[in-house]
Amino acid sequence: MPLAQAVAILQKHCRIIKNVQVLYSEQSPLSHDLILNLTQDGIKLLFDAFNQRLKVIEVYDLTKVKLKYCGVHFNSQAIAPTIEQIDQSFGATHPGVYNSAEQLFHLNFRGLSFSFQLDSWTEAPKYEPNFAHGLASLQIPHGATVKRMYIYSGNSLQDTKAPVMPLSCFLGNVYAESVDVLRDGTGPSGLRLRLLAAGCGPGLLADAKMRVFERSVYFGDSCQDVLSMLGSPHKVFYKSEDKMKIHSPSPHKQVPSKCNDYFFNYFTLGVDILFDANTHKVKKFVLHTNYPGHYNFNIYHRCEFKIPLAIKKENADGQTETCTTYSKWDSIQELLGHPVEKPVVLHRSSSPNNTNPFGSTFCFGLQRMIFEVMQNNHIASVTLYGPPRPGAHLRTAELP
Repeated sequence: MPLAQAVAILQKHCRIIKNVQVLYSEQSPLSHDLILNLTQDGIKLLFDAFNQRLKVIEVYDLTKVKLKYCGVHFNSQAIAPTIEQIDQSFGATHPGVYNSAEQLFHLNFRGLSFSFQLDSWTEAPKYEPNFAHGLASLQIPHGATVKRMYIYSGNSLQDTKAPVMPLSCFLGNVYAESVDVLRDGTGPSGLRLRLLAAGCGPGLLADAKMRVFERSVYFGDSCQDVLSMLGSPHKVFYKSEDKMKIHSPSPHKQVPSKCNDYFFNYFTLGVDILFDANTHKVKKFVLHTNYPGHYNFNIYHRCEFKIPLAIKKENADGQTETCTTYSKWDSIQELLGHPVEKPVVLHRSSSPNNTNPFGSTFCFGLQRMIFEVMQNNHIASVTLYGPPRPGAHLRTAELP
């Protein structure tokens, strides 16, 4: 399940499930799982740092929950989760594995692990693997109770990965597996999206299959073109003002426009598309990386993009390098071989009196793109601009 769906479920039940914490690494968000900690329930939901889908459910305080397997309790106020109880409920499995660093025994089933705490330090050496003579010496002592329980996909907690998104999580939405930025000689020209959807044919959901298909949208496409390619947006947002207008070189930049440009927000694709108010044609794409610690975190799903960058080197003309959702800004500057111009500092807040707890971001312009960079050097969003339209002011004269 994607992180955004899990958060939406917890928010819906906020009167029952309270004091939920979001835990992440501020400096290196990809090196640690993203965690939702349900403090009052003793449960942690661990999401993969890259694809942001649920990977492991950890129950770290068994006194706060009742647990059943096949309709029968194995943990409640009346039933303690001892090794005997686990053996009775779940049946036989491989011998336990002792971790001396944690002083915990791990008993592993397929997709399920129990950790048992040893009562005293004196018991520990007996269970060290180097003292083992056959399997008997790795048995968990009688009466030991479960300290933690982990639920995951596959055979090993250490090697587990978040499985593909279940069909029941699509809920009529379309998701992007990958987004390739297409470019011509001067810069970006459009997007090629590899999309996933649950099959919408007749029959039950159980019979549905995942559909994978590709769609491309380009600068200059009409509003109707985009609707037929990607479907209806989740939201349409009308721009009230352009705060970057002051950085425009044009002398008439202060002239207020008579009508507003508008965005199509595709939250599950991690993409925004801006249309011109007069021509109703695409003039800008915005791709969101959804890193924790950014002002817009959890509004969009992560957009897994690949952007070809033109690299000018002495020995190779017209060479390109790829920038992805996970590239860091300093590595992009190294690829370019030269520092980019000074950034524009972006302060986001919900109102003039509010401060943004995550701090400012920095916007660097490069090859008709603006890279919004967070303070930890990760890319928060990329805005792609279409080619300047020559003689745009003559359009009305062309009409019959």
